[in-house]
Parts: sequence; C-alpha cells; structure tokens
Amino acid sequence: MTKWFLWMGLTMLTGSPLLSLGLLAVLLFAADRFTLQVLPSPMRAFKRWQRAGELAGTILTNTHDRRARAELADIRLGQKRYQEAVDLLRPNLDAGDDDVDTLYLLGVAYLGAGDAPRGELLLTEAERLDADFRQGAIDLERGRFRLQRGDFPGAREALGRFLQVRQGSVEGRVLLARALDKQGLDVEAQDARDAAWREYAVAPRFQKRRDRWWAYRARPSRPLAYAAVALVLMGVGAYLTRYLPTHDTYGRYGAYEDEPYAADDMGGEDAE
Repeated sequence: MTKWFLWMGLTMLTGSPLLSLGLLAVLLFAADRFTLQVLPSPMRAFKRWQRAGELAGTILTNTHDRRARAELADIRLGQKRYQEAVDLLRPNLDAGDDDVDTLYLLGVAYLGAGDAPRGELLLTEAERLDADFRQGAIDLERGRFRLQRGDFPGAREALGRFLQVRQGSVEGRVLLARALDKQGLDVEAQDARDAAWREYAVAPRFQKRRDRWWAYRARPSRPLAYAAVALVLMGVGAYLTRYLPTHDTYGRYGAYEDEPYAADDMGGEDAE
C-alpha cells in the first residue's frame, strides 16, 4: 500500500506512470543500500549466478566431480531450488560421501523438496557425527521446516535447542515466536519477539546488516514508520512542485495578447 502511494506521488511529479514505476524501483533500491540494506545485493547475486554457471559447465564435462556438485548444490539451496540440490547431492552420497557437510546439505534439500522423513533422518545422522555443527545449524533447519509443514511443537523444541547454543540469534527467536503464536501462546511469542529486537539492538554493525531483515519482522512497525516519513516527504514535494506559484524570468511568447491595450496598439495611426 505504501509503495502504491509513493508511485502515485511520483506519477503526479513526472506525469508518466511507467517512468514513475522505474524511478520508484531505483529510489527504493538506493534508499535500501544507504539505510536498511534489507534487499539482497545484486552484485552478490550476479556472482553466485556466474559461479553456478561455471560449476554446471564443470559437471557437464565431468559428471563425477563431487566437489563441484556439492558447491552447486549449496548455491541451489540458497536459491530454494531444493529438488535440483537433491539431484546434485544424491550421487555424492551413493559414491560414499557420508561426511557431515554432505549429510547436512542433502538433509536440508530433502526437507525443502517435501520429503520430510528422509530429510530428518539425514539431519539426525549429521548430528550424530557433529552435534555442534555450525553452532546449531541442524536444529535451526529442523525448526524452520517443521514450522513450514505445521509441526509447531517440534519446531518449538528444535528452535529452543538452537537458541541454547546460539543465544544471540535474531532469526531463531523470530521463528520461535511464530511457533509460539501458532500454539496460541501469545505472551511467550511477544516475549520472543522483544528478545529478538534486544539482541539486534546490541549486536555489532556487521551482524546487524545480516539480521536486519529478521529484526524488522520482529517489529514490523519500524519499516512502516520509515515508509510513512518517505510518503510525507513525497507529498510535500508534490505539493511544492504543483501548487506553489512560480515567476518566469522572461515573458511568454504572445503575452501581449493578454494586455488590455494590445488591440488598440495593433492598428496605430495607420489604422485610420
């Protein structure tokens, strides 16, 4: 809704809806880069896309390159292309790659692809090899996908274990708040959201950039307030542009026609 009003304001300024749409996209992206930095970096996305193309070419040349398969599968997981990640990693597992990284990635891929039993089994096996893998990443993924498929008690259990390991995780607390909301525990859910915002407020700057998206999910009123300020500024700009009087330095072409004496001067003495 806010973006709609911004677009309307730009349309009033430019007179072109299509141009306003393009300007809105540029303005929102520029504002995000210099302030919130919530939107993904296009340069980083481009580099990952480029690297994915290189890895795909390597696999076409050598289908048994398990390292390339694992790296490309990791990229596909970040793109939420879970079935492709399964297809990439399954040959690695069949070839004997049963290390914790492979089991973890394939477990997440199966969970994302909708095969929860296999995904949970592989994550359990990865946990058996390294219970503290990536500081609780296994329980974080368990909680995330259990929440998606409606297993709210299971999500709450997994996220609770994750937060015991990584107490400063804003993402973990926001996901836990969602699980508590779904179970009707409104007070506990609000406490979890408040705790998420407190962790974000005291985090170092580099961590804030990483957690900002989750922090504003904990308190969505903050970005709405920023958007409201931007809307007010746009409205003031539109008013100043359209309604304040302007003074021309030079007269308009043909302005003499508006003068009351213009008709009398046209003939002059020769008119008689």
